[in-house]
Amino acid sequence: MNFTHLREKNKMNTETLKDYILEIADNSLILGQRFGELCGHGPSLETDIALTNMSLDLFGQVRSYYQYIAQLSEEEKTEDDIAFLRLERDYKNVLLVEQPNTDFGYVITRQYFFDVFHLMLMQQLQYSKDETLSAIAKKGIKEVSYHKRFSGDWLKRLGDGTKESHERVQKAVNDLWPYTNELFEMTEAATAATEAGVGVDAGQLKEPYYKEVSELLKEATLEVPESKYFHKGGKQGVHTEHMGYILSDMQFMQRTYPGMKW
Repeated sequence: MNFTHLREKNKMNTETLKDYILEIADNSLILGQRFGELCGHGPSLETDIALTNMSLDLFGQVRSYYQYIAQLSEEEKTEDDIAFLRLERDYKNVLLVEQPNTDFGYVITRQYFFDVFHLMLMQQLQYSKDETLSAIAKKGIKEVSYHKRFSGDWLKRLGDGTKESHERVQKAVNDLWPYTNELFEMTEAATAATEAGVGVDAGQLKEPYYKEVSELLKEATLEVPESKYFHKGGKQGVHTEHMGYILSDMQFMQRTYPGMKW
């Protein structure tokens, strides 16, 4: 693909495109890392394997994004450098995906809240004028569709299950709801990408997102939170206290043994 031609045609510079790709890719990286922490700790063998495979799906998507960023970089960077050798403030993931695996209810709720948005994003991104982003989205839609079905089915089972499962998942919904609005925040990079026909206007996904999520919560006999306060900052590199612990684990091998290959 002739990126120079695309950049001139859509008046979008390389650094802005790289920032926009990181906003998408870092979500999958950090959520995939969170899933990795669950390996061997699922509530059943089948569920444990499913969570591990979902982690691998997310890492597979991340590799494609980071390989593309490496191609766009004037410096000699690899996907490993981008994944493992950035400082905390350089990661642009939303705060939702870095929230801890408090219990299975939190894992499923966090996943469902992200999956609904992720699928909507991929469905729109497949029409990007950037051929590489379009190809990544088209390839990932099937995986993300499965993720949403998995998390949605479990959310209904937990919400409409036992008294304890209902109470636990309702608490997870209440605690994680304030992190959802950041998914639709438009940064300067996202706005530029959208105007160039490369990115997706996430703001337009907000109404259908909350409609779909609210309908499933009600089906799961769960209450839709009324809180209007929402956290933000992740897309600007301002993260929660959890992010430092995630990076210390994720980056340890690469920083201890420089040059290792993913």
